[in-house]
Amino acid sequence: MEMIVCRGWVACPILLEQRRRMKGARELFYYLKGGQVDFGEEHSKNCGHSQFGRIYEQGNYPEWDEDHPIHFVGHSAGAQLVRVLQQMLADKAFKGYENTNENWILSITSLSGAFNGTTRTYIDGIDPEDGRSMKPICLLQLLRLGVIIYDWLDIPCLKTYYNFGFDHFNMSWRKIGVLGLVDCLLGNSGPFASGDWILPDLTIQGSIRQNSHLNTFPNTFYFSYATKRTRKFMNSTIPSSIFGIHPMFFIRVLQMSQWRHPPHVSPPYKGYRDEDWQDNDGAMNTISMTHPRLPTEHPSYLVQNDSECQPLQPSIWYYKIVEADHIFFIVNRERAGVQFDLIYDSIFERCRKHIFRTTPPTLPNQTHQ
Repeated sequence: MEMIVCRGWVACPILLEQRRRMKGARELFYYLKGGQVDFGEEHSKNCGHSQFGRIYEQGNYPEWDEDHPIHFVGHSAGAQLVRVLQQMLADKAFKGYENTNENWILSITSLSGAFNGTTRTYIDGIDPEDGRSMKPICLLQLLRLGVIIYDWLDIPCLKTYYNFGFDHFNMSWRKIGVLGLVDCLLGNSGPFASGDWILPDLTIQGSIRQNSHLNTFPNTFYFSYATKRTRKFMNSTIPSSIFGIHPMFFIRVLQMSQWRHPPHVSPPYKGYRDEDWQDNDGAMNTISMTHPRLPTEHPSYLVQNDSECQPLQPSIWYYKIVEADHIFFIVNRERAGVQFDLIYDSIFERCRKHIFRTTPPTLPNQTHQ
């Protein structure tokens, strides 16, 4: 068995780097198995980009199959991306790999997972009416222009340092020229014209659309850590502290705790209440991170103490509520301190000692520690 860590949405300046999760799932598959990334002919044609992407000459875990399953640890959008990957494995969506199934994934552990969307998308500029389009004037529009220009300039040293992942749209000046740049900036072409980027999937409406096609599988183990940095004070939700929240998230925690759905817009689902979505970690709402809830709620269990849920059962989303902001457990150990070690030690111990399908349990692959 192997453990793979998938990171996702971290902070607003990075919002635009993430492609749609189905595309990210395809890249992750070929990253592990090897070969050239195939985005699919129909999808590529509809979204206006190349069908084929990066070539992985040697997969990072070519042995991966049902007999050599993987434990995945996903942060933020990375957690939902792994769910998409598992569904694609079950649907045998990878050309040339007709033997895939959902049992290629043994467990999914989520850190601040983006399962049911976030109200942060509306604050940053997604229209709450449709959960897809951007408001004419908003932060996301500025970031969109910056990303397009960055990719168009196509400066190798910068692209090596940081790549937004839109190479398959061929937005380089070498390929589209000045007129092509203008076309992208006006929204007539490129990823933002086709909606082929991550934010529409991170709205509540987008997550409902995606969750309607994603299953919780009977032989897979699921565990999630939902984070929050808010508390109740005189019937209001406010940030729980000043020093315990990363500076780049403090204002975000406050904004999200005060978010109210526009009264003139239909709510994203029947039974929506603003107060349910006020607890947050600066990027995701706590209610969204526990387990898939929308459009139908998946089996779940709130864990107070690890010993009370052993032996673990597959197909149940075990979850904990943790006092932390959105990047507490992924940036560095120095900031999170002992709690960082405790979280990861518990994940590793759970995967090694308490999660297995066979008797005796499948042993870790000796060549991939």
